[in-house]
Amino acid sequence: MKHSISTSTAHPPKAIRFDGEVAIVTGAGGGLGRQHALALAARGAKVVVNDFGAGGPSSAALAVVEEIRLAGGEAVANSASVTDADAMVAMANQAMAQWGRIDILVNNAGILRDKSFSKMPLADFKTVLDVHLMGSVHCTKAVWDIMKAQQYGRIVFTTSSSGLYGNFGQANYGAAKLALVGLMQTLSLEGKKYGVHVNCLAPSAATQMTQDLMADDDLALLVPKSVAPAVVYLASKEAPTRTILCAGAGSFAVANITLTQGLFIGDVPDAPEQLLDGIDRVLDRTREMVPPAGIEQSRLEVQKARSALQSVGASV
Repeated sequence: MKHSISTSTAHPPKAIRFDGEVAIVTGAGGGLGRQHALALAARGAKVVVNDFGAGGPSSAALAVVEEIRLAGGEAVANSASVTDADAMVAMANQAMAQWGRIDILVNNAGILRDKSFSKMPLADFKTVLDVHLMGSVHCTKAVWDIMKAQQYGRIVFTTSSSGLYGNFGQANYGAAKLALVGLMQTLSLEGKKYGVHVNCLAPSAATQMTQDLMADDDLALLVPKSVAPAVVYLASKEAPTRTILCAGAGSFAVANITLTQGLFIGDVPDAPEQLLDGIDRVLDRTREMVPPAGIEQSRLEVQKARSALQSVGASV
């Protein structure tokens, strides 16, 4: 039995539409990517369905394209690997030749090579970073200047709770996924004045990549379709920028990287011992903040140092 909870009000929310917009979704032949592509197309987007296929478009990508077309939408298949930077430029050129613009990029393509760190070959570590991190870099680099020139764009990176919080046996995957958060943090700052919003999605879904990690009855709740609304929102004109949106089983939340108020000790010989003694204050999450940019950590540290010096001066 399917259950749903209505949150409707007397004034329904404004409909999100993508009429006239063009989206690229990588890894869109199945699982999450397929649902992202279908959801964007259902709301009017023209979609490049990317899914790696040796020698030509994969049957999975072609099937998704056919689904979109049968529903009255427009879509084309692309078979290139996200690990190939030149091929991602060619994919962007394909979209431009077909429709003349690129409004949305959903970096979804991924793989798993799970093993405990001691048993993990370095080749497996590098492969996962090449697909998740560098693959997203290649795709984003290919569309970045196009979006800047048109003064509009929406880019979604797919991060993971494995990167945000860790997961046994996923050192490579977690490292790649948290690296994408760092990429998002900086690109959101660089893209903001051009109308290019950059965000991260942390999905929970039952796919080929998660089928061996959770119990069947739990996986039954984590359908990929339940994540798609988060992508629709992050691809919309109303999307935020520099947000980590978590989604799964119909639930949505935001993850933040925060900074505690900490403790000023100063340049004293026993600073390590004072840090040990005062570690509870350093760890105290009361009044923790989400810095608007990395430089804010340094500014906060300088501010505390100056306040301490002024206090010393005032007491002399």
